[in-house]
Amino acid sequence: MDLATAFENIKWLSVLGAAVSSFLIGGIWYGPIFGRAWMTEFGFTEEDLKKRSIPKTFGLSLLLAFIAAVILEMFIGAEADLVFGASAGFFAGFGWVAMLLGILYLFEMKSLKAYLINAGYCIVALTTMGIILGIW
Repeated sequence: MDLATAFENIKWLSVLGAAVSSFLIGGIWYGPIFGRAWMTEFGFTEEDLKKRSIPKTFGLSLLLAFIAAVILEMFIGAEADLVFGASAGFFAGFGWVAMLLGILYLFEMKSLKAYLINAGYCIVALTTMGIILGIW
């Protein structure tokens, strides 16, 4: 399939749903599940996080999740089903994103814990996005 055809076949409602799912997973992942550990690993305090612009941070995060969902949708194609969508999302998260983050974290001398928190989010978010894109 060529790029123009892939773009024409995008299911925009499922892309929006996938983007929102990634955003919500991030809120849970970096909130009640791993929020404190993430803050400790990266040296953030509550005061540091209060200094950021919430509209900018959350708005751009949602935009970036939307772009990621569009690319994943184009990658898996209009014929994808739940199994293929989940598999493609998982392998994109694990095989590409987590492995490349691993390289960065090695050179940046970040902890294994920091890596597992961020890579884990990427794997869960992309797998969920793939499921949503595959079933819609």
